[in-house]
Amino acid sequence: MSTRVLSVRGTLPEHRHRQEEITESLTGMLAGGTADRGVVERLHRNVCVETRHTALPLREYARLGDFGRANDAFIRVGTELGGRAVVEALKDAGLAPADVDCIVSCTVTGLAVPSLEARVAAEIGLRPDVVRLPLVGLGCVAGAAGLARLHDLLRGRPDGVAVLMSVELCSLTLQRDDASVANIVAGGLFGDGAAAVVAVGPEHPLAHSEDPAQPLVLASRSRLYPDSERAMGWDVGPGGLRIVLDASVPDLVRRYVGGDVRDFLADHGLTADDIGWYVAHPGGPKVLRALQDALGVGRDALGVTWESLRRIGNLSSASVLHVMADTLAERPPRPGSHGLMLAMGPGFCSELVLLRAPGGAA
Repeated sequence: MSTRVLSVRGTLPEHRHRQEEITESLTGMLAGGTADRGVVERLHRNVCVETRHTALPLREYARLGDFGRANDAFIRVGTELGGRAVVEALKDAGLAPADVDCIVSCTVTGLAVPSLEARVAAEIGLRPDVVRLPLVGLGCVAGAAGLARLHDLLRGRPDGVAVLMSVELCSLTLQRDDASVANIVAGGLFGDGAAAVVAVGPEHPLAHSEDPAQPLVLASRSRLYPDSERAMGWDVGPGGLRIVLDASVPDLVRRYVGGDVRDFLADHGLTADDIGWYVAHPGGPKVLRALQDALGVGRDALGVTWESLRRIGNLSSASVLHVMADTLAERPPRPGSHGLMLAMGPGFCSELVLLRAPGGAA
């Protein structure tokens, strides 16, 4: 039983900056301005990011003060940005908020209770009986995992409409008292943004399009790797969410992901030669090179991902959905071809999603 993706829409805050501007601002804030400028500049150059968007103007970050004020900004901006992504994705699909039966939300860059999709529901007019599933704590993997959960939900409601909403405001997690390499790298790599996916079950009237830009979700697989809890995540302290980002992440990708992909594809009668397009999360240059090695592909196979990293940085869970939107718009898959979505995140874990473009041979 397959799920039809009708639309994917990425949205970004209005504040756009060159990497050099962010580097200068960050160097002045970190550890009371005592961070080594040369180290910050070198680490920021190495992440291959040229421009990013931020939830707030750069000058406002030094005035945030504490985690409470940063989290208030997360709720305010996140609700607006996430709601806009959902409304635009629904409009692209020819649907209205009242048509939505289920909404899955994902975020890891702030805390909100009620969760963000509940706040968005009130703002855009989702039905009172909409089924909500907030995913918190999955980090970068949540964009792919969220699409997989849409597929799971629609298997139980084959005539339904489901929406995935991802909101990540990574800039609001910056720890100004922390001059560690992990915090500096995060300050150069991660950007802010949101994304939304609209999907329908196989019995919905809109499920029968032959448009290759409306792919089918065929299957998914989740993997949790042993002894890797400290590879990626957050430590929660008085200042809020402090990044955990270990140098072992590329090695974990090389060790596990290639075998996972081969096994997953084999279970569906496929090999790597059957995959015509990839939708990969832009974890960073070292992770992307490790992923290319694991998959046995060249840089061009992940070209849309590399371009997304250059243009907007790593948006945590929203990134792979931006890559999906860019792929469908700029490199429409060949009818009948299979695609593979991949993302990794805290755990350490991965999520694989098997896709197929409509038309052509099944």
